[in-house]
Amino acid sequence: MAPNIPQDQRRFEHPTSSHAKKKRKGPLPIEPITAFYIFFAAGIAAALFAPIQDCDETFNYWEPAHYLSHGYGLQTWEYSPDYAIRSWGYVGLHAIVGNLRRLLPQSSKVAEFYFIRYGLAFACAICQTVLFKVISLTMNGRIGMFFLIATVTSPGNFHASASFLPSSFAMYMAMIGAASFMNWRGGIKTAHGIFWFAVAGILGWPFASALCAPYLLEELVLVFFSDKDAFIEAIVRFARGIISGLIVLFIDYLINLFFYKKIALVTWNIIKYNIFSSTGGPDLYGTEPWTFYFKNLALNFNLWFILALLALPLFLLQKLISPSGQGFQSGLRTVVFVAPFYMWLAIFTAQPHKEERFMYPVYPFLTLNASISLHIILAAIGSTDRSTLAGKIPAKLKLLTVSLVLFLALDVSLTRVYGIYSAYSAPLKVYSRLWGSSHGQPVLGREEDIVCFGKEWYRFSSSYFLPRDMHAKFVRSEFRGLLPGEFSEARIGFGFWSGTWLPTSGFNDHNEEDPGKYADIRACSFLVDTQFPLRTDPLPPNEPDYIGDTKAWEIVQCEPFLDAQNTHILARTLWVPELDVIPERFRRKWGRHCLLQRRKA
Repeated sequence: MAPNIPQDQRRFEHPTSSHAKKKRKGPLPIEPITAFYIFFAAGIAAALFAPIQDCDETFNYWEPAHYLSHGYGLQTWEYSPDYAIRSWGYVGLHAIVGNLRRLLPQSSKVAEFYFIRYGLAFACAICQTVLFKVISLTMNGRIGMFFLIATVTSPGNFHASASFLPSSFAMYMAMIGAASFMNWRGGIKTAHGIFWFAVAGILGWPFASALCAPYLLEELVLVFFSDKDAFIEAIVRFARGIISGLIVLFIDYLINLFFYKKIALVTWNIIKYNIFSSTGGPDLYGTEPWTFYFKNLALNFNLWFILALLALPLFLLQKLISPSGQGFQSGLRTVVFVAPFYMWLAIFTAQPHKEERFMYPVYPFLTLNASISLHIILAAIGSTDRSTLAGKIPAKLKLLTVSLVLFLALDVSLTRVYGIYSAYSAPLKVYSRLWGSSHGQPVLGREEDIVCFGKEWYRFSSSYFLPRDMHAKFVRSEFRGLLPGEFSEARIGFGFWSGTWLPTSGFNDHNEEDPGKYADIRACSFLVDTQFPLRTDPLPPNEPDYIGDTKAWEIVQCEPFLDAQNTHILARTLWVPELDVIPERFRRKWGRHCLLQRRKA
């Protein structure tokens, strides 16, 4: 059985005016408001418990947002007006949400951090609900239900749904854009689709706009075989979409003009750096083999990733074995719906520099593909025709088998999510003593205190976790790349946030170390370090065991942190309980992530 396509969309003609504008009722597996609650609950869990996995999220987004709200923060070269490859419009939206929390009782910077995350979870849930509804009405209610299950139970959604990253924002907008292109009820919505993908690319990540290519190609194919009126209407829709996208681009240009005080087309600067850079571009920050995304997606979606890869082959096989008679247009629509996932995976697999967050925009398309595959498989094995192999298998046995497979996939996903939280959440917890506690412990530190980071610089959770104007600084470690600097706190000239446009020094776009980024360790009132007792390798000269140096430092607070180097791959990948029946080599090995305070002389 092919995915159900409404009858009036099965004719080989362009879906304009008369027949497409007739509203029809379609089966919904659950009410959209119920789906929203489920999506939002999953998002809130991510907002509360998901560790920050990528230091880019901290330094390129949380820190600039903190600067806008509190007047200081760490600055990367991307925000230097000399390069201007980050949009202040995107960061500003999040800073506004954080500042709303300051109007409520019991406000703190940590509360702002989580309030922004709650806002991200809310926005994500809205977009997921819109796409869920369109999938259910346009294709099949069962496909919509599978989309919901695959989304909320996947570790990938746990990572992406509440992350302060342009790729997450692009994922939100791509869902709304895809829903606009997919939904022909009430008329074709190409202009809406182009607009939302333009927002994804301009305010989020420029490359995400490419995900609309299959939908645009679909309309061009249908227009080619349609009459003159349909062609004119298509031109009008394209023009409206392009104009709306240009308006978004102009607004973003004005925002960046205000902050950088110079002409800066940030969208183009990002594309230029990533594709046409003469200094090495993103490859300077590491390259990975072609298998990277396949392994990563298998970890974050397990069974659903396999099903997503099978979507197109299964659909073509279904068409060959049992043609539905729904015609060319129905087959074209399904191919268009599954194409974005394959296109994105192929493009980014070919790129040498790979990061998990680059896959975020395609996560909804992955779960859609997986849902289509599962729908096709269940339709095939659900046959009651005794002349077929599937028809000879008892219905209860088929139900039991499918249920066990899905239950196993759910278990793997949950153990992966809890494993990530329990292993790597220490950087979100270790600063609580700086704020005092409910146990009557005194608040530590003063406003002018400095919290330093050595080898743990990339695990810093952002200045939102440092109270009362405490600043984060770096001491020398073995890292020899370019560390962040600091936004200028000067107030010069007309306007606010002078640090966004004042000239900077010590920045470059080829990841070369700047010695000026380091502080003298004697100036550090606090220091964050990690200790792994099971590691026997001699420590590098610039990365001593600060935790063990009890003469100079005293422990304020420590949280367990997974020793990945000494933990078996199974226990690194999934949560393994601390039980005596578990063989020692499969148990998780632990270090500790600590906040230290300098001892008084």
